[in-house]
Amino acid sequence: MLVGAGASPAGRPRLPLRLMISLLYLKHAFNLSDEELVVRWSENVLWQFFSGQEHFEHRLPCDATQLGRFRRALGEDGLEELLGATIDTAVTLQAVQPQDLERVIVDTTVQEKAVAHPTDSRLLEIARHKVVRSARQAGLVLKQTYAKEGKALRFKAGGYAHAKQHRRLQRVIKRQRTILGIVLRAVQRKLAAPDFVASSPKALADLQQWMQRAERVRTQRPKDKNKLYALHAPEVECIGKGKARKPYEFGVKTAVVVSHQHGLMLGARTFPGNPYDGHILRATLEQATILMQDWAVAIEHVVVDLGFRGVDADNPDQHLIHRGKFKRLSPEHRAWLRRRSAVEPAIGHLKADHRLDRCWLKGALGDALVYAPYRLP
Repeated sequence: MLVGAGASPAGRPRLPLRLMISLLYLKHAFNLSDEELVVRWSENVLWQFFSGQEHFEHRLPCDATQLGRFRRALGEDGLEELLGATIDTAVTLQAVQPQDLERVIVDTTVQEKAVAHPTDSRLLEIARHKVVRSARQAGLVLKQTYAKEGKALRFKAGGYAHAKQHRRLQRVIKRQRTILGIVLRAVQRKLAAPDFVASSPKALADLQQWMQRAERVRTQRPKDKNKLYALHAPEVECIGKGKARKPYEFGVKTAVVVSHQHGLMLGARTFPGNPYDGHILRATLEQATILMQDWAVAIEHVVVDLGFRGVDADNPDQHLIHRGKFKRLSPEHRAWLRRRSAVEPAIGHLKADHRLDRCWLKGALGDALVYAPYRLP
């Protein structure tokens, strides 16, 4: 049974599972938001037939928010089953042969998060604003919030950065750090007062969370590790892939597996912590093998780039082919290696045409859920 399926004892009956799954497929296939998807579904008879409807209906299939709840109910395992269903469909329709799945290409990319480019000045001002607002919601009255000065300093920092006046910029950032420290200490004193009573436990918990993140922003320096790049998304990491137009990307590392000959998507998985590419190869191939288990196919040859060097011993069941072994490769394997770049346009289409350019879902779970249902190439 698909994860998240079955009867629910609470509330009204669930919507048909086929309807909700088809909506997820259509969303990624046609690059639509949840709100656009339900409106388009009510106007398209082919989509309704694909969803299992017997008659054309001029109504929304569900509320847009129900799609988010359905994704969370399925979880990462459930959405992997949807990806496995596309592989089964491709083999059943003879778009690919089972033996074609024995040879794959693996590559990594960055699933960018929907966050603004992090700058010290912007993060410090947002941290001050979040702490002040949360303190007000928790029932605290601050004598000084520095709202006017904080806003002015942020605009001044933008002007200095644009003019490349770095000494003046650093003076502004230093003042912003000082202001944030003053606000944090004022809130801590009021929280420690014996007569303080929070407006609600949730408001107090939110305030403590924002104070913790604000302190991280205030104390971090350019050369530090594991920095905070977004107040609302602490899971965001800075990853450099060597691109001239985009030296650094902010999100999570993602591994992608495609078939060597046809470019069929066989697996995709996120790996928090920005690990070395070679260290995630085994887990990536295990996921692809599980998704292909209905066809009794084992991956034998893996074509990779130089980021996967040195892990042959960790993957004894697969033959790794990369440019570092070029002189030892047979002519046939050299021909396979020349097709390694076929994975690049596959990743490009996922990002340009199937909503994988930026992740708008919340948290690390949202990063894992966004790379699931795909349209067949």
